[in-house]
Amino acid sequence: MPGKLPSNFVLLPLQLLLTMDATSIQQRNRLFQWVMALAVLTIVYNLAEGLIATYYGIRQETLTLFGFGADSFIETVSALGVAQMVVRIHRRPNSDRGPLESTALRITGWCFYILSGILVISAIFDLVYGHQPVSTFAGLVIAVISILCMWALVYAKLRLGKKLGSAPVVADARCNMVCIYMSVVLLVSSILWWIFEIPYVDIAGALVLVYFCVKEGREAFEKAKGSHDCSC
Repeated sequence: MPGKLPSNFVLLPLQLLLTMDATSIQQRNRLFQWVMALAVLTIVYNLAEGLIATYYGIRQETLTLFGFGADSFIETVSALGVAQMVVRIHRRPNSDRGPLESTALRITGWCFYILSGILVISAIFDLVYGHQPVSTFAGLVIAVISILCMWALVYAKLRLGKKLGSAPVVADARCNMVCIYMSVVLLVSSILWWIFEIPYVDIAGALVLVYFCVKEGREAFEKAKGSHDCSC
C-alpha cells in the first residue's frame, strides 16, 4: 500500500533503544560492583592499619601513632555503614538512610568522642611526666603507606561516583580525605621527632588528631540525623 511505513522503520529504533537501556544497566551494575569492592577493601585496609598502628604505637610509646591506629578501627565501623549505603543506593537510588546506616554513624560519632577524650588525657599525662616516644620510625612508614593507599582509594571512588552520577559515593570519597590529613599529621610529627627529637611534638600531633576526631564525630551525628552529607 502506498505510504505505508516498513515494519523495520518502527521496530529498529525501538530495538536499539532497548539494547542501549540494557547496556547502560549492565554498565551501572558493573560500576556498582567496583564501588562495593572498594568499600570492602576500605574495611580490610582500616582493620589491618588499625592493628599494626596500635601495636607499634603501644610498643614504641608513640601517642600520635596509637591515636591514628584507634581512629582506623573507628573508620572501619564507618566503612561498614558505607558498604550498606552502597547496597541501598544500588537497589533504591533515591531512598533515605536505613536504620543500620544511622546506627553505624551514631556509633562512629561516640567512638570519635571517646577517642578524643582518651588522647587528651594521655597527652596531659605525657606532658606532666615529660614522656617522650621511644621511636617514631614505624609511624613514619605507616603514614607514608597510608597516604599512598588512601589517595588511591579516594581517586578511584571519586571517578566511580562521578561516572555513576551518585552524590553519596562522591561524598564518601571526599570524607576519606580526612584520613589523608590525619596521615599527614602522623608523618610530620614522626619526622620531627625521628630526625630532630623536638620535645612534645608527639603530644602536639595527638592533639591535632583530637581536632579531627571531634570534627568527624560531630559530622557523624549530623549525618545520622540526615542534616549533613559531608563537608570534608
